[in-house]
Amino acid sequence: MKQELINILNEVIAQLKQDQILATEFQPKFSVERTRDPAHGDLATNLALVSSKAAGKNPREMANLIVERLDSVAMIQDVSIAGPGFINFFLSNDSATAVIRDALEQADDFGSCTEGKNKKVILEFVSANPTGPLHVGHGRGAAYGASLGNLLTTAGWNVHKEYYVNDAGRQMHILAVSVWLRYLEAQGGLFNFPVNGYKGSYVIDIAEQLIEQQADALSVEINELFTDITADEGQPDGDKEKHIDALIEKAKLMLGDDKYKLVFNFGLEKIRLEIEQDLAEFGVTFDNWYSEQGLMDSGAIQDSVDRLTEKGYMYTDKGAIWFKSTEFGDDKDRVVIRDNGQGTYFASDIAYHMEKLDRGFDKIINIFGADHHGYVPRVKASMAALGANPEQLSVPLVQFAILYRGGEKVQMSTRSGSFVTLRELREEVGNDAARFFYVMRKAEQHMDFDLDLAKSQSNENPMYYIQYGHARIASLFRKLSEANHNYDQGIGLESLKMLESSHEQALIKRLSAYPDLIKTAANNLEPHSIAHYLRDLANDFHSYYNAEKLIVDDAQLRNARFSLVLAVQQTLRNGLAILGVSAPDEM
Repeated sequence: MKQELINILNEVIAQLKQDQILATEFQPKFSVERTRDPAHGDLATNLALVSSKAAGKNPREMANLIVERLDSVAMIQDVSIAGPGFINFFLSNDSATAVIRDALEQADDFGSCTEGKNKKVILEFVSANPTGPLHVGHGRGAAYGASLGNLLTTAGWNVHKEYYVNDAGRQMHILAVSVWLRYLEAQGGLFNFPVNGYKGSYVIDIAEQLIEQQADALSVEINELFTDITADEGQPDGDKEKHIDALIEKAKLMLGDDKYKLVFNFGLEKIRLEIEQDLAEFGVTFDNWYSEQGLMDSGAIQDSVDRLTEKGYMYTDKGAIWFKSTEFGDDKDRVVIRDNGQGTYFASDIAYHMEKLDRGFDKIINIFGADHHGYVPRVKASMAALGANPEQLSVPLVQFAILYRGGEKVQMSTRSGSFVTLRELREEVGNDAARFFYVMRKAEQHMDFDLDLAKSQSNENPMYYIQYGHARIASLFRKLSEANHNYDQGIGLESLKMLESSHEQALIKRLSAYPDLIKTAANNLEPHSIAHYLRDLANDFHSYYNAEKLIVDDAQLRNARFSLVLAVQQTLRNGLAILGVSAPDEM
């Protein structure tokens, strides 16, 4: 309805130009919004306000000129002018109730649109370092990314979901050494485990699997391993960073390239597969798992450095190669290649985004944690330097989720092994609650995850309240059958004019907002607005259920009411599907 009214108003603008009230070149930027108060109609526009000055009229005079040209528009029952010149529209009954027919006929496609025009968008999210199991902090980015992917697909985008595997950095070498040291411990080696190693029990599990595969083929003399190694933190002149780096180099030396790569890849693949399984069980899948090491091996990083050098955006200082990111609005220039010849994370970022553009994506969305806000300007700077439009890149920043159990905050640290895994969270509250609660708030907002609320079966739990609405409608149809009535959709759709109560009008108005909401939520990258809408829709339905008798003797009224609640159920199901949450028929 909203788009239809916009089209009608554009025709009115054309008439005003033809009547020389508006100049031919003038194109007012007006809006059409749904009203909150039924007394103000169903829809309202500010067209008179934004065009009055150009027409040399006051807003109310302009509003009258517009209204005069709206005669005999079938969808409009009445029009009123309010305040300084807002125009309020009261839709005809057929127009208002058409959304029920749309929901029932379009079914699972209700709300879908072509806003994205099938343009290609690459959505990168989670991308946690494969150094340990996913924890509850990663869960929020996973739920947000998966829901956003569903939302964009519903809005007509061609979505490609990608996980960037950071399998080439220092943390992966720390993991490899941690696994190997646990392997040596299990073989009887006695030593102090490094402060900066990965201490979780999962490392011990991987080491035990490594023993099953390799027996003692990777064993070395412990005394030789720790000879001439920088002392660890807590020892005289100790340095935990230098200690772990020295152990990495010693491991490479004592194992040799082939055996070290075996340990490295063994730990990497075990954790990567564990992450993939965890996410799949959480309803989060990817079209591609993109390897950082593969990016390096392909020569893409050197290629990006060469391209930026040719354009004059690179320079050398103290042995390192720098990118002139300040020329593109960044607060300082950035190192791309360190003085030891190793590329920085930023070097990989430049190459990866260049590769995304080369693959022909129209839009790039990176879902980062809030602690990565500093990466945004430098990545956009590199895109601009490479001749791309930085506006092609959107970077929603997801705030960390703080977990509470029994009112107490749960502390988490991946390195120490003291954290709650995503798997543990799912086992405790269930997939549905985890997916819903993670996306209840705007991604950029702080979030407290209340486990007690997520598990409660009460109206205070918004997910339960919404799912209960869906199940309650299913139970209504069972009760209808028990009362020896059959639902006749044809009669119901022909009798929609009988839906006159305030609760029915509120539900119809809420349903009408859903298609527009999909467009807005997709454009703003805000799946949380779907969660809020579903809560409001469920609330309207429960109020209706408590206020009106649906199984009545009048067949026309009964079928009209069941058509309405069936449209509500379909909309609840469609919205929950976007969020990755089930829609049960029984609870």
